[in-house]
Amino acid sequence: MARVELADQWMRADTDEREAITAAAWAVEQSLGNDPIGQSESRMKGRRITFSSPLAVTFRIEADGQTVSILQVRVFRRGW
Repeated sequence: MARVELADQWMRADTDEREAITAAAWAVEQSLGNDPIGQSESRMKGRRITFSSPLAVTFRIEADGQTVSILQVRVFRRGW
């Protein structure tokens, strides 16, 4: 579901926004792969959130302590 949300938002973006979304998605992937707890804030129900402008990514860390499941991806527009 989150992948579909991200693709939809990317398709609706202009060229500059697409570049920013692509770069942010890569940065989020790297940070969650390396240190998901240290790079995020806790939320209710075991969820966490991380920000890499222009993305806000909500996720959870699974019981194995290594798998990250992305639950929601939102684009926020700061100054656009």
